[in-house]
Amino acid sequence: MRRAAWTAAWTAAWERAQRPVQALLLGWLATKAAVLAVNAVTFPRLRPAPTPRGGPRVSILIPARDEAHNLPRTLPGVLAQGAFEVLVLDDGSRDGTADVARRLGARVLTGEPRPDGWNGKPWACQQLLRAARGEVLIFTDADVDWHAGALGGLLSELTRSGADLLSVHPRQANAGLGARLLTPLVDAAVLSYFPFPLTRLRHPMTSIANGQVMAFRRAALSRVGGYAPVRAEVLEDTRLAQHLGAQGFLVSTALGRACIGVRMYRTYPESVAGFSKNVLPLHFHSRPLLLLAAAAHLGAYTLPWLLRPWLRGPGWTALRVAGLVERTLVSVVAGRRAPADLAEGLLGPLTPLLALPVYRRALRRTVTWKGRQYRQ
Repeated sequence: MRRAAWTAAWTAAWERAQRPVQALLLGWLATKAAVLAVNAVTFPRLRPAPTPRGGPRVSILIPARDEAHNLPRTLPGVLAQGAFEVLVLDDGSRDGTADVARRLGARVLTGEPRPDGWNGKPWACQQLLRAARGEVLIFTDADVDWHAGALGGLLSELTRSGADLLSVHPRQANAGLGARLLTPLVDAAVLSYFPFPLTRLRHPMTSIANGQVMAFRRAALSRVGGYAPVRAEVLEDTRLAQHLGAQGFLVSTALGRACIGVRMYRTYPESVAGFSKNVLPLHFHSRPLLLLAAAAHLGAYTLPWLLRPWLRGPGWTALRVAGLVERTLVSVVAGRRAPADLAEGLLGPLTPLLALPVYRRALRRTVTWKGRQYRQ
């Protein structure tokens, strides 16, 4: 009898302890689902359109460091857009990037030595800003694919939105399991955490941007001093958007869909290295907040499956289902609807475990990217 009573008491205590945790996790996932639903309706999508004649002069600017493997795939699409000029800045590449860009027909600038206090990409973009002659300045990464009608679609959205900075989230084009494990989380971070309507507030805390494609009205970028205010930032895109928002400029964003795509990382180790340089700044450089985020993701997506024999009831079942469905829904909203893209939802319970090396690297005092070391 004593053993039965002890077991019953332990079971009751275990169930009581689960309830607040379960409620907290369900509330968090419900909030993310609500944000995703809002973005599914309101988030702008680029649509292919002809590049307008008689429109503003457009400079497409590409900072490139060790991009000889990407440029043969991406640069022809950029050159075909009909921009006023396309400039590629060779940022100390060691793989013949400049020769590849020249052979493909781009005008190539040789990067100057990096001054003290400047990170690599902000300095490359600042040099491109000085050389560009356009009224609309579009900075785009060397791994971004520009498809037919992309520039016309971007300019149409820039005009429609009235934005001073329009950034684009390219559609992920991942091939192979290694590229699918973590890279698509970029879409989840944008679509599940930040309601697009907040961008209309013109406030630094509601100004977000994606450095893969950033289209500025020259007057706005010049007004904030170009990239100088974010010279030492690893997350220079969001920080620059916040500077614009602080001065009352409108910062907007859009999904690239059929117009603009990207192949960010080809393997799982590349994804780990790439995400680890950004994840701490995204958590306001707070290591406790970073650890809390890691614990929350493990608790919401992984532990309901690992502890399934001990976590029973409709609440835990709902968490398991949400962990499988959420990533699939994000892919649908982002326009990634191939069977392999939708099947990534099955990785939901594993993703927090796969992300642990990212958190571990992000906790270090320095991060390394493309042969350069940056303090965090």
